[in-house]
Amino acid sequence: MGGMSAQLSVLYAPKGPLLDWTNESLRQRVLNDLQAFAKKEGTIFLKMDPDVVLGTGVPSSEEDVMESGGQTMLSELTRRRWRYSSDQIQFKNTMLIDLQPSEAELLAHMKQKTRYNTRLAEKKGVTLRVGTSKDFAMLYKMYAETSVRDGFVIRDENYYRTVWEMFVMENPPQISDLQSPFAEPLIAEVDNEPVAAIFVFYFAGRAYYVYGMSRDAHREKMPTYLLQWEAMKRAKAKGCSVYDLWGAPDAFDESDSMWGVYRFKEGLGGKVVRTLGAWDFAPNPFWYKLYSETIPRVLDMMRTRGKRRVKQGLGA
Repeated sequence: MGGMSAQLSVLYAPKGPLLDWTNESLRQRVLNDLQAFAKKEGTIFLKMDPDVVLGTGVPSSEEDVMESGGQTMLSELTRRRWRYSSDQIQFKNTMLIDLQPSEAELLAHMKQKTRYNTRLAEKKGVTLRVGTSKDFAMLYKMYAETSVRDGFVIRDENYYRTVWEMFVMENPPQISDLQSPFAEPLIAEVDNEPVAAIFVFYFAGRAYYVYGMSRDAHREKMPTYLLQWEAMKRAKAKGCSVYDLWGAPDAFDESDSMWGVYRFKEGLGGKVVRTLGAWDFAPNPFWYKLYSETIPRVLDMMRTRGKRRVKQGLGA
């Protein structure tokens, strides 16, 4: 399509494109093709956020290590007039746990308080089970309760039910046998009452902690710690070598909204990995500027409505 309708479109390559970004000739060809395609389509912008590592460890700490390949990519995008996006859809940074050590070593890599809380959950009678499709309605309600309590926005139940139905498998094979990703919900219970849960996704030798939820009841029994430890053990048993805790702060200080989450993940033994983040190529600067100034206000209104809708759904 041409004219106004084409100019009002946007293109997005989530966590991609997938290629060896250190291969200069391949990198140049892909970026040239992306830019040419965006211009041909007359789009407002093309967004991409490939997993190109800029460095590992908390910036300015003893563990801070810069990746030369990521710095090269950063310079290349800047030279080509790509723009660091103000709309970071995916988490720019994450935390990874190497699952190759033994279970005893994984426990030893945790913070002392995390190990204590994990064992406390077991002593206090927290039990775990793998959820099924019959649990989806309960899990969404728990997720909605979590969003209201912690102040983040979620989508409606149909969205999550669609995601979960697409990926949850009742009897999944080993990771090495998989051609497609799959997921499983892990549910923590106290006296047969669900009190916390997580969704873990598996693909290509890596496990991803994507959704987490909990109730106020029995929080002192630390069910979320036991859930994460069980997820690590299950991922290791399935052949995964890495557990991706899916998200870390942009700024590593207490001012960041994810600081508490970061400290929890750090306690599990997670190591910070900093990536390039999302970058936009805008063939038409005018439309891009107009979009960038208008859409954030629209999204703020949608988030406010979304929070109100979830509260109403819970009868809050």
